[in-house]
Amino acid sequence: MICPICKKGETSVVDSRPTEDGTAIRRRRLCSCNERFTTFERVQFRELMVVKKNGRKTPFDRDKLSKSIYISLKKRPIDTETVEKFISKISRSLEELGQNEVSSNSIGTMVMDGLKLMDPVAYIRFASVYRNFREEKDFVQFVDKINVFKKR
Repeated sequence: MICPICKKGETSVVDSRPTEDGTAIRRRRLCSCNERFTTFERVQFRELMVVKKNGRKTPFDRDKLSKSIYISLKKRPIDTETVEKFISKISRSLEELGQNEVSSNSIGTMVMDGLKLMDPVAYIRFASVYRNFREEKDFVQFVDKINVFKKR
């Protein structure tokens, strides 16, 4: 494993344990430059392709999914462990579909459904990019339609 700090491949595993949901192995590593970092080892069932709205196909990228979710949750009171479980749940759900291709629309819907329950602000942030809001009225119409902020 190459150290992300010094870029050398002289690392050793200091600690190894399964993640809470058992879908990955978390490894703490120590580099010869004395820096520590964490890696995750996950099972990859098959090469899953994402079919974009324009018909283009790209390999599923868990890191890209993770990045978009973390951006929508930036400065929100959701702990990292909860977010990682959510990301793993989506990844597992996609793999369990048993298909080689999945639409970007399906992935977006899964993310939005989960974020709606997790954090309404993150839900609207994600939706603003996913649904391509252009103007303020797009936000207002969306918020009015979903009623996530109205008292029950």
